[in-house]
Amino acid sequence: MNHAGTHARFMILAAGVAVVCVLAACGGAPRIEDFTATMPEEVPEVPASNGAIFQSGRDKALFENAVARRVGDTVTINLQESTAAQKSSSTTTSKSSKVDMPTPTLAGAGISLHGNDILNFDIENQREFDGAGDSQLSNKLQGSITVTVARRLANGNLVVRGQKWIGINQGKEFIRIQGVIRPVDILPDNSIPSFKVADANISYGGQGVLADANRPGLLSRFFNSRWNPL
Repeated sequence: MNHAGTHARFMILAAGVAVVCVLAACGGAPRIEDFTATMPEEVPEVPASNGAIFQSGRDKALFENAVARRVGDTVTINLQESTAAQKSSSTTTSKSSKVDMPTPTLAGAGISLHGNDILNFDIENQREFDGAGDSQLSNKLQGSITVTVARRLANGNLVVRGQKWIGINQGKEFIRIQGVIRPVDILPDNSIPSFKVADANISYGGQGVLADANRPGLLSRFFNSRWNPL
């Protein structure tokens, strides 16, 4: 019975570890959102009575730049991301204390035992702390990506999103971006720098053999996750 109980507990423990590993693996997997292109709104067929020159819903201003304005229009975002951060700290503390209590006297004589003072003692305490920390972070991303207008807000701002996939050998690399832009910031060539995209969500990654080779294995992700009890 003892052998059977031990085996059963071992199987339960193994099953628990397997479940935790699966949860850790799922938690570490990248979440892919929908960045597909937004199609323009369908324009209803206009009766021929509108005329051969002007048709409602298909007009274009003659004295305005042909830039993104409607849902489904495209706009090019020039990626000009470059950030750098540095932080350092240093702390030094020290504390020293000493307590000295001489032998008390009783009837004019000190209290002793066999000629030795028994109530005479002193206490010394000394503490020191010296700590330092240094942190540096930098990233740089350049390039361009053409996205579509997914939504036009009430104040005229445009919600844009899009993605670009590049297949190289046995893998794929992608870049995705999503955010809010102002039409007045769009340049005449229908482009806008990325630092003028509000609430920008920019991601760059890859899929395939090379991406899998650079990703830790299942057990490594488990032992480095918060599920690891050790």
